[in-house]
Amino acid sequence: MKITPIEIRQKTFEKVFRGYEKEEVSAFLLSLSQEWERLTDENKEYKFKLEMAEREVKKLKEVENSLYRTLKTAEDTGTHLIEQATKSADLRLMESQQKAEMMLADAQNRAKILVMEADKQAKQAMEEMLAELKSLERDFRAMENMRDNMMMELKSMANDTLERVNRLDAKNAHVSFGSKIREVKDLIDRKASNPYEEDRLYVSSREEPPRQLPEETGPARPETAKATNGKQEPAGEAPAKPVPSPVAYQPAAVEQKRAGSFFDELEEN
Repeated sequence: MKITPIEIRQKTFEKVFRGYEKEEVSAFLLSLSQEWERLTDENKEYKFKLEMAEREVKKLKEVENSLYRTLKTAEDTGTHLIEQATKSADLRLMESQQKAEMMLADAQNRAKILVMEADKQAKQAMEEMLAELKSLERDFRAMENMRDNMMMELKSMANDTLERVNRLDAKNAHVSFGSKIREVKDLIDRKASNPYEEDRLYVSSREEPPRQLPEETGPARPETAKATNGKQEPAGEAPAKPVPSPVAYQPAAVEQKRAGSFFDELEEN
C-alpha cells in the first residue's frame, strides 16, 4: 500500500492507559513524514533520470548502428585514402620533430646566455655590496673615533668644572653647583657604559647650554659667617644654605677599541 507524508502527519492513535508519550510520537511521525517525503522526491528524480538515460542509450544505439554502417563503407572504399593520410601524418610528424629540436637548441642557447649574464650581474652586485660595506665600516670607525674624542673632551670639561666648583666651595660661595656637576658625572658614566647614547647627549647639550660659572670672589660675606655662628640674620636676607662638599670625580676609563675589521667583531659576537 502507498503511504504519503500527509497521511503520516495526520495519523492518530487511540489513547490507552500508560501508552506512549503523545509529544514524542508526534515528533517521530513528523520526522518520519519528512524523511518519507525526501525519499519520495528522490525516487521521482531517479525515475526521471532513468527514463532520460534509457532514451539516451536508445539514441546512442542508433548512432552506433549508423556509424558502424558508415565505417564499414569507408573501410571497403577508402583504403587508399587511409594510406595517404598515414604518409601525410608521418611527414608532418617528422617536420614537427625537427622544429622541436631546433626550438630546443635555441632555448638552450638562450638559457646559457641568460645564466652567464645573471652570474656576471651577481658578481658585480656582490663586488658593489662589498665595496659599500667597506665604506660603511670606514665611516663607522670614524664615528667611533669621533665618539671617543667627544667623551674625552666631555670628561676633561667635567674635571675642569669640578675643580672650579671645589675652589668656589672652598671660599664659601653662595651658589651650589654640586647637584649639576653630579648630574654631568652620572651622564658621563652612563655614556661610558652605553656609548650609543651619543645623539641624546648631543641634543641635551644643545637644548640646555652650560651656565656661566661666577667668577672667583674674595672672602665670604659677613652674613655667611653670622649664619655659621648660629646668630640671627638681618631681616630681608635669606639664610645661606650649607654647600655640600662634592665628591672627587675620577674619569671612567675609555673602553679600548678592538683591533681588526668590523666583520671580525661580528664573527666574534
